[in-house]
Amino acid sequence: MRATITKSALVLSLVGLSTSLFAQDMNSDTTKRFDKKEFRTWSIGLNGGMLTHYTPFNGSSNGDFRTPQESWGYGGYIKKQILPGFGIQADFLAGKVKGFRANSLPSPTPAQEASSFETKIDWSAAVSANFTIANLSLNQKRNFLSPYVTAGAGYMSSSANVQNTPAGASTGYNENWFIPVGAGFKLGVSKGVNIDLGYTVNFMRTNNFDGVRSAANDKFSYAHAGVEIALGKKGTSQLQNYSAVAAIREESAAESAELRRALSTSEQNRLRDQEQYAKDMGDDDMDGVANKFDKCPGTPANTVVDGAGCPLVAPKPVIREKVIITESDRKVVSEAIKNLEFDLGKSTIKASSYTTLNRVAALLVEKNFSLKLAGHTDNTGSMALNLSLSKDRAEAVKSYLVSQGANASRVEATGYGPNQPIATNKTAAGRQKNRRVEFTLY
Repeated sequence: MRATITKSALVLSLVGLSTSLFAQDMNSDTTKRFDKKEFRTWSIGLNGGMLTHYTPFNGSSNGDFRTPQESWGYGGYIKKQILPGFGIQADFLAGKVKGFRANSLPSPTPAQEASSFETKIDWSAAVSANFTIANLSLNQKRNFLSPYVTAGAGYMSSSANVQNTPAGASTGYNENWFIPVGAGFKLGVSKGVNIDLGYTVNFMRTNNFDGVRSAANDKFSYAHAGVEIALGKKGTSQLQNYSAVAAIREESAAESAELRRALSTSEQNRLRDQEQYAKDMGDDDMDGVANKFDKCPGTPANTVVDGAGCPLVAPKPVIREKVIITESDRKVVSEAIKNLEFDLGKSTIKASSYTTLNRVAALLVEKNFSLKLAGHTDNTGSMALNLSLSKDRAEAVKSYLVSQGANASRVEATGYGPNQPIATNKTAAGRQKNRRVEFTLY
């Protein structure tokens, strides 16, 4: 009993695995192209094989007759596949079940040893559920080997002819219910054809199937081989042969390949942008104006240039008057500091910062202020990297202000890295405050 329960649990687990994998496959975003209409779900099967009253469940007495005698039977079915792991089929079976040497004869004589029965199955019909235990293909979505189990209920007409058996009697055609339980496997030789090898035990709802009434109901078995032919659109596979495991593996491989391509493209773009940025923010002629904003590249050393990098023809002495920095001026600078943003880990100024920086540039031109830019970072990363990043960001702000007309000689850019924190670096909020560029008017 315990072994039977264990086997049943194993079968149900495998069926559940197949069904759950199929459900996962159906719900996956990458398998929206799956459509049951693309598969053949109807099929017919024809089979032939051996009928015998022997079954693994008869016990040592082997039923009412000790010796089974194999005889030919034939059958067929029509099946509708609902899911890759589940289908409904209507089965038909006909043939003869034979046996001899009745168990009811004590100390049988030679004449009694010739006792026998022959039950003719005129017709039988059953409806069964067919469970594909597991589609065993891991690499191909169309499975080759499909083990299955079946169980259902049926109705048949049969008659028994008993010879030399005092405890038995021949019967006319009787109609009785029976329960067919079977197992087998199918070999998918093509998209529309399977070889079907199976074994079915039929549990009768009568104890007189073989002409001998006994305490227990009779049983007989049918071992068969046959062919299953799919109905539907030619060239499409059968739904029962669909392997959800292989489909998931295929989709995972495609997603991984796509992710690798995306990462490769992203890395190439990053390197290209980094190279272009270094070129744009460099100062080849050392005039204090970045190449990107220098409208007169290649000016001689020590040449006084304007904000666009072009030489001043006749620079005039600058007479500076005492200027007073008002609260309004400080507000312009404060808003620029508040709105200043860079790309993550870079010194590229985001376009959203241009508006307030333009006001600072206009203020420097209008009032001839001097401006000190001090770049700061948190303590994440190496000291050398932070010093470089803070300097680059301060220089980027300077270059932008100069491009808007500010006098390059009145703008000083310095990087301090993580050396002058204004908050703790132990929290994310503190580190956010430490990543800044300070503006000082004078």
